[in-house]
Amino acid sequence: MSTIYSVTQLNNEIKELLDAVPGYRNLLVQGEISNYKAHSSGHHYMSLKDAGASINAVMFRSDAMRLKFRLENGMKVIVRARVSSFPRTGQVQLYISEVIPDGAGALNLAFEQLKAKLQAEGLFDPAYKKPIPRMPRKIALVTSQTGAAVRDMIRILGRRWPLAEVTLYPAQVQGQGAADSIARAIGLANAIGEADVILCGRGGGSMEDLWAFNEEAVARAIFASEIPVISAVGHEPDVTIADFVADLRAPTPSGAAELAVPDRAEYALSLRTLDTRLHAAALGQIQQRQRQLHTLQQRLEARNPTRYIEEKRVLLDRTTDRLLSAFPAYLAREEQKLTLLRRRLLAAGRDGVQRRRLRFARTVATLDAISPLRVLARGYAVATKGVRGAVITDAAVLKTGDSLHIRFAKGAANCRVTDIEEERNNGGKDI
Repeated sequence: MSTIYSVTQLNNEIKELLDAVPGYRNLLVQGEISNYKAHSSGHHYMSLKDAGASINAVMFRSDAMRLKFRLENGMKVIVRARVSSFPRTGQVQLYISEVIPDGAGALNLAFEQLKAKLQAEGLFDPAYKKPIPRMPRKIALVTSQTGAAVRDMIRILGRRWPLAEVTLYPAQVQGQGAADSIARAIGLANAIGEADVILCGRGGGSMEDLWAFNEEAVARAIFASEIPVISAVGHEPDVTIADFVADLRAPTPSGAAELAVPDRAEYALSLRTLDTRLHAAALGQIQQRQRQLHTLQQRLEARNPTRYIEEKRVLLDRTTDRLLSAFPAYLAREEQKLTLLRRRLLAAGRDGVQRRRLRFARTVATLDAISPLRVLARGYAVATKGVRGAVITDAAVLKTGDSLHIRFAKGAANCRVTDIEEERNNGGKDI
């Protein structure tokens, strides 16, 4: 009798059968993406189809985070996946762990997608480009230690500028994990911090061979580098994302070496040229100074210092003679002026004394005329209350018994008031 399955049992058994096949655990499937949808959960749902069939597929969020480009309908890809089924619906589908662009068209699409994204973030902005030092002392090479590119760069750097110290930071430049390896090498060079410039690149190859330099990890490592970076990827026509982010793009690794350092032969030629110009300039200066010296000598001979001194001596003698001859007459005139001045002073002195004596006599007469003593001498007296008291001019201020001091022209007397006579308004006296 045949076994009767429930739908759930059947679907689970189908899943177990598919999971048990070793070859279904790690498949590479080629196809074109259709029905693509990026869910808000981070999972990506799609179908893979070719001309004859289609199969559903899902890429979980943890795997989708490693995508290096944005998935789109119509994109041809090769996926790494396992085959299983979903028990609830019994639907067989692919569980994708990795998506690889299939062909140049897909790679170009991924390139343009990343380029647009980084450009929008400003990673290509010239404002962030750092200047390349003209004569670097230490140079870091981020490339494969076994490729021809590293040998070419070291040879050219040694020939053009042997003063620079070159340090290799080896990195994987092709295949799985190459982008992370390059980014780590750039980060290490910055962490050590000895290099003045970084040369990052590799020799030529296909677009797939150079793809590591189109990875976002490498672009962000170059942008974050505090040391200037020269990109040196492939040949002249090859253009990578690293070229846009780098501070300077070189067409080849050899070209990067030539851009990184000056040519000592050119410097030597420049020094020889400068040396020749310096000698010519020095010789010209010497000849010019010689001509100036000759001109000064001629002018000096034309104006002999001895002759000049003799002329000045003759002039000094003449001036001395004129001064000596003129001095006695000058003294006589000055003595005459002094005698006249003395006479005037004596005459003015006598007149002044007489005028002062006359003024003094007049002053004495005036003072004598108005002196109180002169009034007293005419028979008047001055009465005061006490020796130092106020002068009495009105009898009304007195009362019987007051003591008075009477001052005469000669001498004084102390008296007591016994009787008071006041002056009436009509000129009579009240006794």
